[in-house]
Amino acid sequence: MAANSFLKCLLLLCFVSGGWASDFGESACTLKVPAAKFEAAVRSTAAQLREVITTVSKFADAASGDFRLSTALSDCHDLMDFSLDLLNSTMLTTNSQNPNGNYGSADMKIMVCGLLVNPRTCREGFDGIVTKNTTLVKKSIFTGLDKVVSSAHKLIAMVNPNSPPTPSKKSGRKLIGDSEKFPDWVKSDDRKLLQAAVGNTTNADAVVAADGTGDFTTVKEAIEAAPDHSNKRYVIHIKKGVYKEYVEINKKKWNIMIIGDGIDSTVISGSHNKVDGWTTYRSATFGVKGKGFIARDITFENTAGPTKIQAVAFRSDSDQSVVYRCAIRGYQDTLYSHCMRQFYRECRISGTVDFICGHGTAVFQNCQITARKALPGQKNTITAQSREYILDPSGFSIQFCNISAEPDSVGSTQTYLGRPWKRYSRTVVMQSYISGAVRPEGWLEWNGSLYLDSLFYGEYNNYGPGSGLTGRVKWPGYHVLNDSAQAYGFTVARLISGNAWLPSTGVTYTAGLAN
Repeated sequence: MAANSFLKCLLLLCFVSGGWASDFGESACTLKVPAAKFEAAVRSTAAQLREVITTVSKFADAASGDFRLSTALSDCHDLMDFSLDLLNSTMLTTNSQNPNGNYGSADMKIMVCGLLVNPRTCREGFDGIVTKNTTLVKKSIFTGLDKVVSSAHKLIAMVNPNSPPTPSKKSGRKLIGDSEKFPDWVKSDDRKLLQAAVGNTTNADAVVAADGTGDFTTVKEAIEAAPDHSNKRYVIHIKKGVYKEYVEINKKKWNIMIIGDGIDSTVISGSHNKVDGWTTYRSATFGVKGKGFIARDITFENTAGPTKIQAVAFRSDSDQSVVYRCAIRGYQDTLYSHCMRQFYRECRISGTVDFICGHGTAVFQNCQITARKALPGQKNTITAQSREYILDPSGFSIQFCNISAEPDSVGSTQTYLGRPWKRYSRTVVMQSYISGAVRPEGWLEWNGSLYLDSLFYGEYNNYGPGSGLTGRVKWPGYHVLNDSAQAYGFTVARLISGNAWLPSTGVTYTAGLAN
């Protein structure tokens, strides 16, 4: 979409809603600067992204004989192309064009944050690559990335930040019974599919079966056959079996829903890893960029093992996505919540070092989070959130979860709630059970005192033998949240959604904090 149309969408949204953060009762218009200035900044940033893509393409052929370098270049090309798509995407459309609903200021900021995290991930892909060609490649590409990041900071600064979170009067209230709860972008038909019994996939558009009894024998084939830019939910039923393949849902594949026959029945399995030359980003067994993704009753795993260091089982850049009743298992960097808003419900997530990591804005509810036995000398860190800009809305919230460790790791591997991957790392654990496997300090430094005064780590109303606060770290950035209004800022309603859906869905919900 042209920058002019993009700008019109921003201004229209400001006009019709009385401010982009109207979900939260705010009224200030989103832009701090004249419209023409913002439009010029968008155009300039888009041009810089295209320059980087051109530079990356220029080096691709020369690197064809170097697996690690060509993989890093491929990542960079895809990430910059995705960033350009995010920058140019329509921020406000009709309901028929955007079934996930209208966007607000938080949405636009997360779009722009794609311009911060994607260049960083591109850089990280070149870590440890030392060849005669690498120096020139890095210098040429990194110069362009620096320009993109500088422009991204300026764009974010042109937008008014949201006001501090204010709890709704209905926060914490349960209505109409006690069935499952989902954020507002999960529409009525999708809720029915998510809540249906395992195997009830009569609405499937395609069936995958390894034994040939379906429409496809591989998950990859089914994904490739799905329509591009679909505004209608496209359901793929993946029958029982172990699918040893690598799946990438690209940015054009919108609103895909994959349904398995249950955890440990339907398994998508891979073993790509950093030691064998894959970038962390590309090591994922299952990766998704297309918006509106939903998964149910499936296991995603990476079997590379702890000696192979970074080895991702599931990676997501899918905005407004849901992962429900799934297992995500590996060792280091198991779940890479790379970017955008994500909701994980009733999942089993296991790993060792930084096994829930990334720049995503993600809420984990009613999940079983389990630390595994790591290598001798390693320490388990459950989270490594990578927020690195003070106005960035990203963060992890772990709510109503059970945090524990596998029996063989207790006593052999020290386990912590998290450590700060980047300067403004933000993670809150609240209303969750914390077992005695978690160290009394709770949290682990990344490198000495680095980031300890700028991070935001919080705990609120947790319980269990590992939840005691007397032995917790004394860092400036660590907070015991005693005020429910503070904790409310990290609920589904506030961190990744808004309150507009609560009275209208007719579905049971908890708006924020449990009673």
